[in-house]
Amino acid sequence: MTTSHGRLYIVGLGPGDAGFLTHDASAALEEAQDVIGYAPYVARVPARPGQTRLASDNRVEIDRAREALSRAAAGRIVAVVSGGDPGVFAMASAVFEAVELGEPTWRDLDIRVLPGISAMQAAAARLGAPLGHDFCVISLSDNLKPWDAIAARLGHAARGDFVIALYNPASRARPQRIHHAFAILRELLAPETVVVFAKSVGRAEENILVTQLAAADPSQVDMSTLVIVGARGTRVIARTAGKPFVYTSRKAP
Repeated sequence: MTTSHGRLYIVGLGPGDAGFLTHDASAALEEAQDVIGYAPYVARVPARPGQTRLASDNRVEIDRAREALSRAAAGRIVAVVSGGDPGVFAMASAVFEAVELGEPTWRDLDIRVLPGISAMQAAAARLGAPLGHDFCVISLSDNLKPWDAIAARLGHAARGDFVIALYNPASRARPQRIHHAFAILRELLAPETVVVFAKSVGRAEENILVTQLAAADPSQVDMSTLVIVGARGTRVIARTAGKPFVYTSRKAP
């Protein structure tokens, strides 16, 4: 039995362009009395009269989740917003962690996760179908897990011939992690392995570079870049105009 008439939406905003926002996400944002999230994501939500907006820093996910749950428990309609999909290195996990460790009554709240288009999906769509066969997703952020674990997972993914999507590849606080990652990949993968740097997909500054592992320059990567590392079955189709198509064969080599 629910403890209130409140509701908590965990909303995926997509990668940037309003065209990526789902109908359900738009409806939830219209209904919400409170919008809570990382400041740049809250700024992407059109302001609505009477709606409270609580923007905060990127490293206070659990605090945001607790605030949202407290407001929903008090009867408010709350939207916690994430860029991309809320279940991919975003706020959905933080909210449910707060539910598990928080007030017992929070477990009976009406909590609804509204998926969004992730950065890897948006980048893949721009290119063709690079995620067309088995793939994995790895975050290079070592804020919540040790680098040794990240390096081990990256090595296993490369040995397993997965297409690899890399999130959180570089930041001002850890600019060398992407270089460490590429050192691991270059030890295990062929020099001609397809690499994609997809920067700011869905925003005005969008830029997508298709290259090979031997030529890829990790110093071009920042936190707004989604990196895709191909498998043996990843192919590039050259075109006379425009960027090449990239796809991964449905058949294993």
